[in-house]
Amino acid sequence: MRTEAALNPRNQEILHSIVREYIETGEPVGSRTVSKRRTRSLSPASIRNVMADLAEEGYLAQPHTSAGRVPTAKAFRNYVRSLSASRLASAEFHRLRAELSEVTSVGQQVERSSHLLTELTRNVGIAAALPASGQELDQVELIPLADRRVLMVLVTRDHLVRNRVVALDEPISLEELASIRNYVNRNFSGWHLADARRELSRRMAQERELFEAVMRKLTMLYQKGLLEADDSPEVHMEGASNLLGLDLHLTRERMRELLHALEEKKRLIELLDRFLEAPGGELAVQVGLGDVHPAMQELALIGLTFHMPTGLTAKIAVLGPLRMNYERVMAAVLNMGRTLESVHL
Repeated sequence: MRTEAALNPRNQEILHSIVREYIETGEPVGSRTVSKRRTRSLSPASIRNVMADLAEEGYLAQPHTSAGRVPTAKAFRNYVRSLSASRLASAEFHRLRAELSEVTSVGQQVERSSHLLTELTRNVGIAAALPASGQELDQVELIPLADRRVLMVLVTRDHLVRNRVVALDEPISLEELASIRNYVNRNFSGWHLADARRELSRRMAQERELFEAVMRKLTMLYQKGLLEADDSPEVHMEGASNLLGLDLHLTRERMRELLHALEEKKRLIELLDRFLEAPGGELAVQVGLGDVHPAMQELALIGLTFHMPTGLTAKIAVLGPLRMNYERVMAAVLNMGRTLESVHL
């Protein structure tokens, strides 16, 4: 049996014609349809012979005895390798830059990116920013809330913002919070978070006698996680409802499973990490995602890994059906990545 690479130019041309027709109509493709679409004459009988060969090699399937053929995931992979990303219209590209230039944090960039990818492609847009291992403190903010609660806001130099609401055992005044905030920012801005927490712990033990009241309050906040940031990525997905209108041959239960899987941040990161392994800035296309979840067998992922100006590693992707407009999606992902690489917060 010949491999994908062994397809001769004629067979490959016919295969790609079938794929394009199937993307456009969603219907099984017959030899007469292919014959009418070709600029170079070839009889339906000859095309039928080629289609039979392609079916034998796993590129085409026949859903019904009397129907035409439909391309398999193997056919889509072969087709995608022949494509290159086109350019977005000038107006769309300028809109990307304008909208992403308006945001003021990485979290907002991630959320806006997934939204724009969904709008541009009518599929599922996914964006993620992955924190570096040695994040540096920019500043903290401490905001008093009702019932002895405090909102702790941690901003790192890569523009990630993390919020945490903590409940304290005793009340703490606005003046005390301001004093603690100023102390931390003045002494530890620019420090790696882990180093800052270690040094803060040492100073609290050493200076407790000198500043008993403030240090007791500072100790409470420290024990509640002050200067502690989890390394969970900033992830946002939008457009899952677009999958509901697709004929993915899924039962209602399987569709529920699929939507539930896409709601899990861990599953999204696994999806991105597993299939976006191409070198930074290079588009990756994965056709058929059944290895991640059985309900994703008829989905494809087009994505990109790159570095943002803040130093964060970012991943963006579009998840859609095998019948997606690949050139359009590839252009949207590539142009989004280039924009995010150049937009400074």
